[in-house]
This record gives sequence, C-alpha cells and structure tokens, in this order.
Amino acid sequence: MMIDFHVHAFPDPVAKKAIPTLSAASGGVEPAYDGTIASLKRHLTENGVDKAVILNIATNTHQQKKVNDFAISLLSDEQLVPFGSVHPESPDALSELERLKAAGVRGIKLHPDYQNFFVDEERLFPIYEKAAELGLITVFHAGVDIGYPEPVHCTPERLARVLDRFGDAPVVAAHFGGYLLWDSVLEHLCGTKVYLDTAFSYGKIPPDYAKKILAAHDTQRILLGSDMPWSTAADEVRLIRALGLSEQTVEKILSINAKRLLGI
Repeated sequence: MMIDFHVHAFPDPVAKKAIPTLSAASGGVEPAYDGTIASLKRHLTENGVDKAVILNIATNTHQQKKVNDFAISLLSDEQLVPFGSVHPESPDALSELERLKAAGVRGIKLHPDYQNFFVDEERLFPIYEKAAELGLITVFHAGVDIGYPEPVHCTPERLARVLDRFGDAPVVAAHFGGYLLWDSVLEHLCGTKVYLDTAFSYGKIPPDYAKKILAAHDTQRILLGSDMPWSTAADEVRLIRALGLSEQTVEKILSINAKRLLGI
C-alpha cells in the first residue's frame, strides 16, 4: 500500500483559475494535472498511490466555509482523505474546527505564507489548542514558498516554539520540515515529536541533507508526500529509494506511518 500525505485539487470551476495562477506565481512550474478531483484520482492511480491526503487551504475568511464544505463532500471517497482549513482572522475559526471534527474530517492544513501569519504568533494559539483538544492533525507549510517573497512565516525555529501548544495531537511540517531551510530543520525540529513529509523534494533537497534529517529524526515520523500537482508521488518515491534506506524504513515512509497516523 502507498499513501501520499500531501496532494492538492480544487472544485472544477476553481481549478481552471487556481492552477494557472499558482503556476505563474511559482515561476512557471508545470503542473502534472489540471487540478480537478478527476484528474488527481487518475494521476494517483497512475503513480501507484492507494490513498492520498488532499490538503485544502482557506486563503481568506470568506472562503473558509466553502473550502471546508468541499473537504466534507469528499469524505465518502475511498481514495481521498480530505483535510479542511481555518483562517486565523475568521471569527468562526474555532467553531469551524468543531464542525470539521463532527463531520469526520481528520485534520487541517495551515499555510502561514498564504494566510499571512507567523506560526508562533500568540493569536494563533487558540486555534492550535482547539485542534489539539479535538485531536485533529495539523499540517503546516514549512519553509520557503517559491511563489511568495520573504519573510518566511513558518521557519523550523518558529515552528519548534509552538509544538507544545498541540499537546499530544499530531503536527506535520511539510517539505522535509522547512523547504530550503534544512540546516534549521536539523537544528530545531529533528528529534522532536513533529512529523515531516517529503513533499516537493525530488530534485530539490540535496540527498546528503535528506540522509542527515532521516538519521537525526524518528523514521516513524516521516511521511511520503508529493505536493501533486507540483511534483509526483513517483518522483518522491524515487528520491526515498535512492537514499540507501532499509526496505523496512522505506515501507514505514510509504505507508505504515501514515496508516497509523490516520487510523486506517
């Protein structure tokens, strides 16, 4: 079994606008598919992925409910595990977390660059604590986002400061814990309770850094992620298999860790 913990898709009308906009902002990165659910599912099957966590992001307060309605609508899909999102400026953020939990959604995605907050700002603490109370998984975009200028809103150092706010609830730092900030990942996140996903790393992270991170962090807390449509699961698996890991460790990363975390 293979589980991709980091993919994206949109409602069909939104995908037509979102994918070209995101591609242009990232310097013309070519998407692997058109951003619709149907194209995502085809691509997952072609890449040998059995299940995928689809990460939705509320980029403004008005969009929050629609984003989460979309996530909830995908709960019956056998191949997709939808996560919702809340916006830090929404007065309904805490009740929206409760709505997601009641519907059966397992987690949320927060993108500090898109949502314009620093991960260690105190105004976010009530959201973190509510997510922890509800037992939701929280996934953060971590490190540089190539489509957005500095400052970096979720550095490994800032994220490490707030991990205790989540109690025993799981936190996932995408992009090996901090895209392009891997020295800081080694210093501040390796050895903590945070999960790291591998999204958008093939051809980007120097293999020596990936090996150092995997040697310094609990391999039960590493998750396969692709960031599809911006990378592919097949490529990210190619990276993992090139690192000289044992087959047992590879299987943990490709499926076992995610199965345990998702309770499937």
